[in-house]
Amino acid sequence: MTDTKHESDVAFIKALAELLRENDLTEVQVKRDYGEDDSLNVRVSRVTPAAPAPVQMAMPAAPAALAAPAAPAVGAVAETAEDPASHPGAVLSPMVGTVYMQPEPDAPAFVSVGASISEGDTLLIVEAMKTMNHIPAPKSGTVKRILVEDGAAVEYGTPLVIIE
Repeated sequence: MTDTKHESDVAFIKALAELLRENDLTEVQVKRDYGEDDSLNVRVSRVTPAAPAPVQMAMPAAPAALAAPAAPAVGAVAETAEDPASHPGAVLSPMVGTVYMQPEPDAPAFVSVGASISEGDTLLIVEAMKTMNHIPAPKSGTVKRILVEDGAAVEYGTPLVIIE
């Protein structure tokens, strides 16, 4: 009975990993109760190019062989000495979504490195749930760095642009 339960748990975890990939999710957490003092707690998360994070799965009272990662670390970037999010001119994403650098596919980008901008100018768009959210410049200045690529997925708090 233990082997059957173990095999079904492995299949369940694989199905959760597939669900993440198919629906472009970053994390799913599930608790299965088998009975009194017998449950399965699973948290599967995946790395997105904009916000690398470790893949974690926890399964109390189960064999350690199930602790393999569900998704490979895609686009893992080596940490630099300076965190762009701590820069005083960093503009952080106010939401989870997809970044678009221009209003339409063939249109020019809203901003480029070296461009002078005024407070309130649109820097880029973050699409969330089919809603296009224009991200305004919080201050006037010059765009020193653009930290995301067109079409990239971003999380809340991801640094997007640095303005000085």
